[in-house]
Amino acid sequence: MKFKVSESFLKLKNYCESEEYKGWDPYDGLNSKVFQALPFKHWDLARLAWIQGFKRSPINFRKLFLVPKEYNAKGVALFLLGYCRLYQLAEKGCDDYGTKEELLQKIKEITKLLLSLRSEGYSGSAWGYNFDWQARRLFLFKKHTPTVVATCFCVEALIESYKITKDESVLEETLSAADFVLKDLSRTQHGEGHIFSYSVKDGNNTVINASLLGAKILSYAYKYKKIQEHADMARKAVLAACDLQEKDGSWIYGLLPVQSWKDSFHTGFNLDAIATYQQNTGDASFQKYIDEGLQFYVDAFFEDHRVPKYYHDKTYPIDIHCPAQVIVTFSKLKLFQENKELLSNVLDWTIVHMQDKKGYFYYQYRKGMSSKISYMRWSNAFMFNAMAHYLLHTKA
Repeated sequence: MKFKVSESFLKLKNYCESEEYKGWDPYDGLNSKVFQALPFKHWDLARLAWIQGFKRSPINFRKLFLVPKEYNAKGVALFLLGYCRLYQLAEKGCDDYGTKEELLQKIKEITKLLLSLRSEGYSGSAWGYNFDWQARRLFLFKKHTPTVVATCFCVEALIESYKITKDESVLEETLSAADFVLKDLSRTQHGEGHIFSYSVKDGNNTVINASLLGAKILSYAYKYKKIQEHADMARKAVLAACDLQEKDGSWIYGLLPVQSWKDSFHTGFNLDAIATYQQNTGDASFQKYIDEGLQFYVDAFFEDHRVPKYYHDKTYPIDIHCPAQVIVTFSKLKLFQENKELLSNVLDWTIVHMQDKKGYFYYQYRKGMSSKISYMRWSNAFMFNAMAHYLLHTKA
């Protein structure tokens, strides 16, 4: 199994490096130069249909419709996280994926790139996506509109970079993201806590995992700056999220009727965020919610202790985020070794069924025609980070 994972990872690593971390995304249809030349671009329904058409089609029309391959900040952050894990592995004597010197240089280069991708004009460091994005008919997120989700992944990656490079300027610029969370995002009261909005746009304040990622950012700021407001505001977001956890340990995605599904990787995000909050602040009062959520996670989302389901009540489609996130979640919760068999089974299934011979990973696996398109952020960056975590735990 170790050889299989190592060989698989090297193929993925070579592919991503050859593409220079640029690629397409499931949601980048509005980057089409053809669509941007049409009058339909001003119509919300047309934008939504265009994005969904590209996202759902198992055939990739992006070259035909002139969608360029670009950097995605969240994807770049995931690559940076992965390289930081490979550096830790090299520190332990395994340089199968690069020497310490080579990996340090790569970390510095990607750190610089990630900082250059920040969205300008906000209270602190913040990141968005490299494409316009129509979310239902309610919201049009213009290119580079910062979101708490993208920002959180970038913050975590840059902090891991700082731990290695000891570059204080990187830490300072990264931690300013706390000001973005507190000053630019809206908050909605829920019980004794609050829910952070998904982005700077008003009204999208119903997504549980997004609010928890805001808490995660603030907890990192508290860890390094010891400003009590950061811990207090993070705790309120965790309070609200835990109040919204159902009796069986599950979470729905969001509070709107159209957001009532339960899925694997957002559950993983929730568990990761609450655990990170506890680790960074020393407040362990939410452990029972982690334990209950973890039990539901394991019981509901892994068929035959092997197949990584997307939703709790059906198997297909299987999304590449699901096998990737479970490895990272168990690593963050410091439960990798206790669950090594599950993680190895899931990763083995994923390599067999969802990796192309060129090295990249597929977007979704279905009973019928699967989507085998290579998406740099959604598929490859997530798997790169997950497999680097796996190798750190198994090869060190």
